[in-house]
Amino acid sequence: MMAVAAAAGVSQATVSLVLSNSKGAKLTDETRRRVLQAAQDLGYKFVRRGTRVDASGQGTIIFMADEISTDPWMSLAFDGARDKALEMGINVLLGVSHGDPDVETNILAGFDKAPVLGVVYGTILARQVQVAPAFANRRLVLLNCYDEGRVHHSVLPGDVLGGRAATDHLLKAGRRRIGFINGQQGVDAARDRLKGYRQALASNDIPFDPALVKPGNWEPSAGYEMTHELMAMSDPPDAIFCANDMMALGCYDALRELGKNVPGDVAVIGFDDRDVAQYMHPPLSSLVLPLYEMGRVAVELILDDAGGLHSSATGIKVECKLVERASTRTEQAAVPEPLAS
Repeated sequence: MMAVAAAAGVSQATVSLVLSNSKGAKLTDETRRRVLQAAQDLGYKFVRRGTRVDASGQGTIIFMADEISTDPWMSLAFDGARDKALEMGINVLLGVSHGDPDVETNILAGFDKAPVLGVVYGTILARQVQVAPAFANRRLVLLNCYDEGRVHHSVLPGDVLGGRAATDHLLKAGRRRIGFINGQQGVDAARDRLKGYRQALASNDIPFDPALVKPGNWEPSAGYEMTHELMAMSDPPDAIFCANDMMALGCYDALRELGKNVPGDVAVIGFDDRDVAQYMHPPLSSLVLPLYEMGRVAVELILDDAGGLHSSATGIKVECKLVERASTRTEQAAVPEPLAS
């Protein structure tokens, strides 16, 4: 995957999704063509998978999440894992542990004598986890999380590249003073999206101004308050990058109060691409949090392990795809679309 990814100019996760013919992956035909051409140019041959692992269709993959109801992310990841496994004739069972090691132990104990192919362990927030002893001697893939020693496979969103892509998008739209409302301090996603923001500025020879970076907490209230602070500056921003879509909701409310047009006066971009983004006025540009694709990749890693294809842990970061909507479109600048009141 690394060789093909380098030749095609894409991520390892994209290579995995293309070569496994994942129907649910949000990939363009051009991306698929580039990956297949790179594999062919490198002399790889394609073999049909599915007979080397549990050809009878027996066996189960356990998907264990710390939470599944407070946000949609683990539900999406489970859907991706289930869909990929079903393509191979394998069942996926869902367990919710609330991060309690005793609950995790009890869930796994129920499968001591069952043909379990492996376990996908997912967390609702991207973070470091301590792997409980109950997972010992199990094929394990960490989804949206990682262990300290990187002993186990991990599948994570490409938050750094996503933060960079969001900022690059605003710069290409002609914006030069970009505010950033970050998420909760100490959370991996907040750290990495800020890192991507700074990388994009540096690559475009724009000095980093710490006054343009405001702390948030992922909630609309933070987007509202921090937008007011940004717009009160003597030299306010002409674009605001909100580290998630919920804070972008509050950002819109503040700009509406101030009589500002989006994107005419201020372009706004979010992150996560929640369903609400497409229904905002104007619709919000955002970066997809690719939990569905991450679930599929996690199952791929378990199946590859079962086939003896990995000798060491693999860390994969899945691309956060940009979805451009009216909140950042340059053609909107001449005749800006007002925020709905």
